[in-house]
Amino acid sequence: MARPSPTSRARSQKHSAKHSAKPSPKLSQNFLADRAAAEHLARLAVPHGHEAPLLLEVGAGKGALTERLAPRCRELRAYEIDRRLLPALRARFADTPHVTVIGGDFLHADPPCAPFAVAGNVPFHRTSAIVDWCLRAPALTEATLLTQLEYARKRTGDYGSWTLVTVLSWPRHEWRLVGRVDRSRFRPVPRVDAGVVRIERRSTPLLDRAAHAGWRHLVELGFSGVGGSLHASLRRAYPRRRVDAAFRAAGLDPGALVGQVSPERWLRLYDVLGG
Repeated sequence: MARPSPTSRARSQKHSAKHSAKPSPKLSQNFLADRAAAEHLARLAVPHGHEAPLLLEVGAGKGALTERLAPRCRELRAYEIDRRLLPALRARFADTPHVTVIGGDFLHADPPCAPFAVAGNVPFHRTSAIVDWCLRAPALTEATLLTQLEYARKRTGDYGSWTLVTVLSWPRHEWRLVGRVDRSRFRPVPRVDAGVVRIERRSTPLLDRAAHAGWRHLVELGFSGVGGSLHASLRRAYPRRRVDAAFRAAGLDPGALVGQVSPERWLRLYDVLGG
């Protein structure tokens, strides 16, 4: 059988590489294609004048963000689940010894024991799972994630409402919306714009460890929806006079909707009811 010519092999390899880099709809891949946007995200993840000892990148893709994160940390572990992208990604950072490209699912990684930060352009459909991973990691210091804009606004209270996840984690983590990226900055172009969520672990938690179970009980009860209002939900476990006193302390109307109660006001409710 005749062997293909060098030219044919080169064309085949070029076609194969081009095909392998094509975004996968199954993986919800929207690569960050704008250099300025990648640089902006890197600055938000590691502000100027700081250096992260250990940084984990979620979804390195083709390395656009990886390239800008690398000078800002002492060690960078770049996770990429799409094995088609790994050869080019590893070749790109072969001369950068403190960057390790890891092929595999970030969600299967064990959180480091030493303090670390997370950054990345995360697949929209996996955002909640990645955020949960970050919130559970004891040594996480901060996470800077490029997510669907609606998710970012909901989680940070930008709509004037707050979600269960945000309120539950608030005593230990602060949530902020720190940026917005137009959808035209991605390839392929997604249907919606993206937002940059910054989750920072508080150096001193707002509640001590012993209060965590009581806080979770109160917040989950309030978000249960049983009774038709937050006030009615809380009355299932607490006397009305205590619930009334808690609402007065928090400056809340008895008809307040649960989603409209800010984390700070939840803390006032807990001051009265949590004991």
